Amino acid sequence: MSIVIKNLKKSFGELATPVLKGICAEIGSGEFLSITGRSGSGKSTLLYIISTLDPATSGDVLIDGRKISEMDTQEVHRFRNQKMGFVFQFHHLLPELSALENVLMPAIKTGQEQARRGFALELLGEFGMKDKADRLPSQLSGGEQQRVAIARSLVMEPGYLFADEPTGNLDTANGRAAMDFFVRINRERKTTIIYVTHDKEFAEMATRQINLVDGQIAGS
Repeated sequence: MSIVIKNLKKSFGELATPVLKGICAEIGSGEFLSITGRSGSGKSTLLYIISTLDPATSGDVLIDGRKISEMDTQEVHRFRNQKMGFVFQFHHLLPELSALENVLMPAIKTGQEQARRGFALELLGEFGMKDKADRLPSQLSGGEQQRVAIARSLVMEPGYLFADEPTGNLDTANGRAAMDFFVRINRERKTTIIYVTHDKEFAEMATRQINLVDGQIAGS
């Protein structure tokens, strides 16, 4: 399992303003990788492209040997549901659903709710949330909501976990706790984790860093 990035470029707007300028990189199986850089450097754009959430302007992304640009929309959705989990700065929990139901959302989409229910409860237990499985998001703290979001990203047991500023909306203690969860997930489950952060301490928790400057890799 690996991700290969070949001469990736991305431009936005009518004037085709370049954001990524020929990124080349390889991410191996089981890596714990941080993407860093100043605001506007292209780090979130890179994450979104390699995680199939946004198309590149040119260049290629190969995941497990498959070229994403050659897949049709349904293939990409299926590939994403089977292989990937996502955590964002804002947890995006559905307010009308319980913590457990939110964790199960990816399984519900693929018709595997009952098959994954036990594992979803197990994940909540790992994150100290099993006794709050029936609570609504409004009844949870910010840190607890992010733990639910992390559990949701893992319920399909993805090989890849992508996180965009996962600690950006948390206080220091909860941010550190979230990062500790990622370290444990990477170590125990061998999940490849790729995350964007502006926090130097959290970036250094990765086993490797890619630093972007003006849409190019400045060091890794």
